[in-house]
Amino acid sequence: MEVKNRMPKNLSAWERVEIARNSNRKTALDYIEKIFDEFIELQGDRLYGEDASIVCGLARLKNQNVTIIAEQKGRNTKENMKRNFGMPNPEGYRKAIRMMKQAEKFGRPIITFVDTKGAYPGIGAEERGQGEAIAKSMFEMSKLQVPIIAIVIGEGSSGGALAISIANKIYMLENAIYSILSPEGYASILWKDSSRAKEAAEKMKLTAKDLYDFKIIDTIIKENTSDEVNEEEFEKIAQNIQEEMVKDLTKLEKMSKEEILEDRYRKFRNIGEYKTIKSE
Repeated sequence: MEVKNRMPKNLSAWERVEIARNSNRKTALDYIEKIFDEFIELQGDRLYGEDASIVCGLARLKNQNVTIIAEQKGRNTKENMKRNFGMPNPEGYRKAIRMMKQAEKFGRPIITFVDTKGAYPGIGAEERGQGEAIAKSMFEMSKLQVPIIAIVIGEGSSGGALAISIANKIYMLENAIYSILSPEGYASILWKDSSRAKEAAEKMKLTAKDLYDFKIIDTIIKENTSDEVNEEEFEKIAQNIQEEMVKDLTKLEKMSKEEILEDRYRKFRNIGEYKTIKSE
């Protein structure tokens, strides 16, 4: 298993949920600034408008041109209002799709940062086709002929996270979470009681270790166990992410377009495979 940084103490799934949600946690733009050079943001979906909860743009990773698609949360009320608390609207996903197709046209690898409690469930978002936008994003990602790397840096919940994580390689920070919905949502559906979220978190297998064991993710990036990361630790985490990206892109770019597609296809087809244990 690919791991970086010092080993932490054992934390419960719910403790990792709380760390992933901490408002002081580093955001996508923090990582973009630290890992990449010459980032240029590009806005708008050319259909409806701009959605600041998804940041897209062009950057350089060492000597490689890449396209970046990132879900962005805020740290205070003003920022969260601008970023819609990191919950994308349909135009955010359509902007991402526009950037994906542009990346494929010019042969640029795609790097996505996943950090959302889910796509925005408002009436306006539903009226503008939220479900279709998420499905279209996943559909388009599945057939892109360029390498894709996704990294879950905080909360990766529901279709809002899945929409930009159909990738050849998926990384997770150790204290991030990745699941089909929030623990509160799981508890509300299963037990009709959202107060059982802590119990739900344990059952959902949403931690990086759980998801690595299920072969859903490929790499775990180690973190410390506190809610806040100091600058020295952040430098190490960002450097480790950068090293993993460079290493994996070097391998992926040696593949043909057909091999890149096949690699992504096999990754998702192999999820959930298990070996039958024969009784003696």
